[in-house]
Amino acid sequence: MSTQTETILELENVTAGYGKIVALNGISLTVKTGAMVTLLGANGAGKTTTLKTISGLVRVSGGAVRFESADITQIPAHEIARRGLVHVPEGRHVLRGLSVRENLELGAFTVKDPALRHKRMKEVFELFPVLEKRQHGDGSLLSGGEQQMLAIGRALMHGPRLLLLDEPSMGLAPKLVIETMRIAKQLSEAGTTILLVEQNARLALKLAHYGYVLESGHICMEGEAATLRVDKSIVQAYLGE
Repeated sequence: MSTQTETILELENVTAGYGKIVALNGISLTVKTGAMVTLLGANGAGKTTTLKTISGLVRVSGGAVRFESADITQIPAHEIARRGLVHVPEGRHVLRGLSVRENLELGAFTVKDPALRHKRMKEVFELFPVLEKRQHGDGSLLSGGEQQMLAIGRALMHGPRLLLLDEPSMGLAPKLVIETMRIAKQLSEAGTTILLVEQNARLALKLAHYGYVLESGHICMEGEAATLRVDKSIVQAYLGE
């Protein structure tokens, strides 16, 4: 695991939104290489918009986004993914009519080396054996939990250096929530840097190294995850105690 001393992602006074609606208002955050960082906040706080802004799906109107020290603020989303910053959006977005294997292959559209594509496919199947078993079936016919595995697997085919995970446990049964988070932890321990938005704040803070709390497009609190887990205001607002 990385020593988490180098910064892989930095947002500096970022403002972004949808048309005239400002969803993020001057937020700044950093993610260290090898860390798992979580974003907390109520619905509408700006968590998903933050991930979309980082990955180029929402335009930045002020401030800067830097990935591996390079300014990616105005770079198209497909180029950002090509650089190794990969977004697994809320809702999975499995493509109907394509097999599980074909969905995975789409994740490797930037990989020219057939041997590397084969290696990554093998690694995804080792991580998610059910996908190998059902690789020739329609991906859209998988269960919710299996579709989440497929969405993560497709992202891993890129060979991400930073993985953005947006609500990976949404709509899943409790057992599958635990399994999904176990996989996220496994990826983190193997060296993949992760920025996580997760509705289960207790579980997110248990797994993450660091956390930021968003409120109405502003970062209102940040700190080590272990510290946030016992902060009275966090406990009352997000942990249901």
